[in-house]
Amino acid sequence: MAVDNINQHKSFVQNRRSSLLAAIFLMATSAIGPGFITQTATFTATLGVAFAFGILASILIDFVVQQNIWRVVTLTQMNAAEVANRAIPGSGYLLAVLVIFGGLVFNIGNIAGAGLGLNALFGLSPKLGGLISAAIAIYIFASRRAGVALDRMLIALGVVMIVLTLYVALVSHPPLGMALRETVFPSNINFAAITTIVGGTVGGYISYAGAHRLLDKGISGKEHIKEVSSAANRGIIVVGIMRYVLFLAIFGVVASGVTIDLSSHNANPASQAFLAAAGNVGLRIFGIVLWAAALSSVVGAAWTSVSFISVFRPGITERQRNIATLIFIAFTLVVYLCLGTAPAALLVFAGGFNGLVLPLGLSLFLWVGWRRADLMDGYRYPRWLLWLGMITCIMTWYMAIMSVSTIFNFLKIA
Repeated sequence: MAVDNINQHKSFVQNRRSSLLAAIFLMATSAIGPGFITQTATFTATLGVAFAFGILASILIDFVVQQNIWRVVTLTQMNAAEVANRAIPGSGYLLAVLVIFGGLVFNIGNIAGAGLGLNALFGLSPKLGGLISAAIAIYIFASRRAGVALDRMLIALGVVMIVLTLYVALVSHPPLGMALRETVFPSNINFAAITTIVGGTVGGYISYAGAHRLLDKGISGKEHIKEVSSAANRGIIVVGIMRYVLFLAIFGVVASGVTIDLSSHNANPASQAFLAAAGNVGLRIFGIVLWAAALSSVVGAAWTSVSFISVFRPGITERQRNIATLIFIAFTLVVYLCLGTAPAALLVFAGGFNGLVLPLGLSLFLWVGWRRADLMDGYRYPRWLLWLGMITCIMTWYMAIMSVSTIFNFLKIA
């Protein structure tokens, strides 16, 4: 009996660690998708080293947003839309509609990014590459053990992205001193760039991916708050390092005097940077990194967006949710195949749109933290985190208002 209890305890601990790791990588791979890669290349080419501050801003905002959202979802034991509805009746439906729409737009961009990745890797047309990648994502959700397959795939793809991007950063030889100085003391601040990069790494469905995955795994309640907060921190550190390494890899190319094409219809700025940094090997590495980022983001965007459907249909089963996820991916694939917008422009717009959605969700969660302790089993929310959340919320509202027209202009690029 004692041996059985020990084995059960070990199994419980291993499952909990696996669940936390899966949530970390779902958040990380969602945050480092093809949108972020393309946005980083685009803005580094146009702003140069000044974009380093945008990377730092996105990391700091990410910390505040993820800590607040993971904490509230864990404490209330409800998904984000349900939390919003309990806080302010009806607001959860609005949040769900915006997140699902933002997820649809972003997933079109994710499929486009997958197409760009296979284009760089094998020379396939972007649309054919997107079709193949979407088919793989559909196969994953159609499998009997979709949850296990999802977790393992996200971890594997995340590790591949980090290792290969670090290699390119080393061979591109970026001027580190200049980059570090501009990170803290920027010579130029571009609000549209920051809003877009924040939206592509924190906004929309990305904000809720990790928290909803933990909720789905049954890790919720006050008793889990310390390990959930720690997991969020580890995820943010991983994502932050990856973001800055990717920026350095592309900045090294830009600083060397290489001109990156942003204007042509099929421009692929990130692939140009990787090619300039490491030749044909760099181009193949880019293909692998972008495809891995895209495939993981297709799966993450679909799963997280569909998780918001429960606010409209309580009691939805796992099988029904998987079917809805398949339909979600198939729909975004059809829209992408019919679109004439340049893939890179679409990826940048998708991040910008999610950046516009971010302050609404953050505002609702901060309201719960300030005023609705009853939803959190009487938990006293850390005031320092709420004040940081307020500052971040005001900043994201301001940046969204200042950059809305610029973001929608990205759709006109052809």
